[in-house]
Amino acid sequence: MSVHKSVKRVTTHVLQEMKRNGEKIAMLTAYDFTMGRILDGAGIDILLVGDSASNVMAGHETTLPITLDQMIYHAASVIRGVQRSLVVVDLPFGSYQGNSKEALTSAIRIMKESGAHAVKLEGGREIRESVERILSAGIPVMGHLGLTPQSIYKFGTYTVRAKETAEADRLIEDAHLLQETGCFAIVLEKVPAKLAGRVASELEVPIIGIGAGGGVDGQVLVSHDMLGMNNEFSPRFLRRYLNLHEDMTLAVQRYIADVRAKDFPSSNEQY
Repeated sequence: MSVHKSVKRVTTHVLQEMKRNGEKIAMLTAYDFTMGRILDGAGIDILLVGDSASNVMAGHETTLPITLDQMIYHAASVIRGVQRSLVVVDLPFGSYQGNSKEALTSAIRIMKESGAHAVKLEGGREIRESVERILSAGIPVMGHLGLTPQSIYKFGTYTVRAKETAEADRLIEDAHLLQETGCFAIVLEKVPAKLAGRVASELEVPIIGIGAGGGVDGQVLVSHDMLGMNNEFSPRFLRRYLNLHEDMTLAVQRYIADVRAKDFPSSNEQY
């Protein structure tokens, strides 16, 4: 008889407790069932089904082309592999900007059709109404400030944000505004470490950084970057824990060689 091991799920409440206790939060991206299951089994706190799937899974240059339907497909795949992690899904470009009614419809579709636990939106004061509407339906919202990749054509570059005082002040105000509106956590991307640390100390909700230094409450990386599957991307904030690109290339080359040499399959590897 198999004993079902009860798994304590990570919830928005658990994350806020972690911040209060000074316990750092670990977050990674996932886009499919197999990866979701591995990362969840390893003990990750939050899985982000990021619109970075546009780059990593589909080969687009930006996050803009990915659709709501595609995000739901990726999210549903991840959810099937997860027992413990909190799964957050990015609302893709065009599914919430400038239209809070559409934002709510998009968020409801993600929750209903994928079974995910929360959504993430990029921006500050300009998306306040969308955040309020989504929250009014009981859907948890994670914010995202600093470098917001969906606005890449507005910024014109992926460089560090909020180095100037005016932009830094606005970021601090937006972070407070997102907390007051009801966001349960905020991602800060590519902002100076000192500024990110200040935001984390001023706010009660967890601040998760990517390229935002160590003074925040947690960290997020794209799994494919962290595992070294993607070897063209080497920003300063990335630490590679494996070089899977090399390992996988060698494994495939060995397989090809074994097939060519008639070494695979052996007599033990057939029926």
